[in-house]
Amino acid sequence: MTKIAVLIPCYNEEKAIYKVVQDFKSQLPEADIYVYDNNSTDNTTLEAKRAGAIVKFEPRQGKGHVVRRMFTNIEADVYLMVDGDGTYDHSRARELVNTLLENQLDMVIGVRVEKTETAHRTGHKLGNQLFNFALKMLFQSNFKDIFSGYRTFSRRMIKSFPAISNGFDIETELSVFALNLKLPVKEIETDFFDRIAGTQSKLSTFKDGFKIGLRMLSLFKDFRPFLLFSLISALLIALGLFLGVQVIQEFLATSYVSRVPTALLCVGLMVLGFLSFACGLILDSMSNCRRENLRLHYLRN
Repeated sequence: MTKIAVLIPCYNEEKAIYKVVQDFKSQLPEADIYVYDNNSTDNTTLEAKRAGAIVKFEPRQGKGHVVRRMFTNIEADVYLMVDGDGTYDHSRARELVNTLLENQLDMVIGVRVEKTETAHRTGHKLGNQLFNFALKMLFQSNFKDIFSGYRTFSRRMIKSFPAISNGFDIETELSVFALNLKLPVKEIETDFFDRIAGTQSKLSTFKDGFKIGLRMLSLFKDFRPFLLFSLISALLIALGLFLGVQVIQEFLATSYVSRVPTALLCVGLMVLGFLSFACGLILDSMSNCRRENLRLHYLRN
């Protein structure tokens, strides 16, 4: 029998968590439902227990810490992760699980389709579109909603995923990990609803958006270093050539260089450009070795 675990990271969701747990129990009665409380100051824990969930705790603040603890401690064949705010369509839970199993996938993402104009704050919606486009450019991604908190995973992906994110950038890391190892994934459109009255989003548009942007750049450097350092190299060499045109023209005409500082700057930029290209080659080899090790670890699970 396939063992299913529903994982719900939670922070101050006392008004929503009871309904969320009950909804997913109704759709997946055979599943173990875990609520991981992340230092809630309200009655989230009591409400989750009253609904019949298995309650665990993560003292380090941040969704990334919670997800890392859940993935480490929980044993199952299929994992369904969903936020505890009641905005996701629980009626699609069985479909997400079956799609994963029947197609032998490693991740299925519930792409959010807003049912009302207020389901998504304007800043969050624009940020989501921007980062989806950035992921497409940097990692050749076809994902439509990399920030969706509604996903199912295979055991082998969960147990080979080296989570390092601390906050809401965890979804970005999951998406890039799947892209880097070329794992079989699929997206399914699911309804996305307004938050339950009296609750509020924990995501800060600018603060968390900045952290997500830094995480994406860090992952780009780790997984595609040759492209990154080649772009830097091309920029430095082009700048060196641009500044050096007049210096070269003067030397060809007079056999003399009067703009010594400019000439030294041009040489420095060219040297840095070639060094950057060499760094990209070396780091690309290291990245390939890391990718192979991750793939072997993935295959062992």
